[in-house]
Amino acid sequence: QVQLVESGGGLVQAGGSLRLSCAASGGAFSTYAMGWFRQAPGKEREFVAAISRSGGAIDYADFVKGRFTISRDNAKNTVYLQMNSLKPEDTAVYYCAADPQDSYYNTIIYEYAYWGMGTQVTVSS
Repeated sequence: QVQLVESGGGLVQAGGSLRLSCAASGGAFSTYAMGWFRQAPGKEREFVAAISRSGGAIDYADFVKGRFTISRDNAKNTVYLQMNSLKPEDTAVYYCAADPQDSYYNTIIYEYAYWGMGTQVTVSS
């Protein structure tokens, strides 16, 4: 069973940065496409960023392009989300997810099989 544990969330002022990490265990991490999603209070969970198995293919939601960077280290079984120029509207619980079926990146939330518990990101104005 794949387990995903996010870390790195916290409280930051607008314009600041955070780096989220997601450590995977119990599976073949290098064979999974990975993604980051977020859910703000009262809203549905939404796609943020995704990365292919090798890290060679990446996609972002339009609202984070140019500000967030997804990366992975298959040797460390970890995927990262570097978040810069944070805005109050980025406040949400951020989740990482694993898709064992795809080698390419995947933006479709319901196709991800494994999820972490999430880490809270709060951006103050």
